[in-house]
Amino acid sequence: MEFKDYYKALGVDAGASEAEIKTAYRRLARKYHPDVSKETGAEERFKAVNEAYEVLKDKDKRAQYDQLKASGYRPGEDFRPPPGFGNGGFQFDFNEMGGNAGFSDFFESLFGGGRRGPAPAPAGSRVRLAIPLERAFSGGKQKIRIGERTLEIAIPAGIRPGQSIRLAGQGERGGDLMIEIAYHEHPEFELDGLNVLYTLSLLPWQAALGATVSVPTLGGKVDLKVPPESDTGKRLRLKGRGMPSKGGHGDQLVELEIIAPAPQTPEQEALYRRMAELFPAD
Repeated sequence: MEFKDYYKALGVDAGASEAEIKTAYRRLARKYHPDVSKETGAEERFKAVNEAYEVLKDKDKRAQYDQLKASGYRPGEDFRPPPGFGNGGFQFDFNEMGGNAGFSDFFESLFGGGRRGPAPAPAGSRVRLAIPLERAFSGGKQKIRIGERTLEIAIPAGIRPGQSIRLAGQGERGGDLMIEIAYHEHPEFELDGLNVLYTLSLLPWQAALGATVSVPTLGGKVDLKVPPESDTGKRLRLKGRGMPSKGGHGDQLVELEIIAPAPQTPEQEALYRRMAELFPAD
């Protein structure tokens, strides 16, 4: 297998801060998300970005990866992990990032976890299961491996981080197995309680004139009507599109961000210059 350069995959330097890595990940995940990107190879790029972020966001994984990189391995070179590498006791993690499960053999050789299929969990009375926001939103069945056993658990819709699922008699010495739930960080959404936060990029004329735009939600895409004369920072509400709970659903809050595409032709540049004349900066 080939050694992978995770820093290059995210377009950051090896000394990048956590904030820089997070920013780069979100930008690229939005750019290459299979649901929105029309670029050739977008799905593979999306998976590569997710894999790189899975390593570089984690202090321990990043330290081990940096140690290997500093020992002389170069991207594209044939790689075999040193004996005993990757047995650092990383927490059980089920990674499905938007339905694109499956990290590379390189990742699995370093950190284990077999992301292609049911992920192995350490035998014991309590394990931690990280799930995508989409799974927490809709609920559903999930298979995990405990030692040599494969168990199927039912994840209730709206389950929150820190809550546990009890499997009677499946723990050590016939005791109960507690599965503590955590969330994967999502490339597009953030949570504020039961509300889902999403940043929507708009073109200047869409914001100025108003537009109807397709917006992703945890339950699928919906059309959002952007009113005329909107500006960066304005928030629109999609009622009932947040996380479910016993009392109902939260909302999805869509924050607008105005972006100006760079001119690609002389005609587009001329149009920008004309706009500069018609819309003076002051």
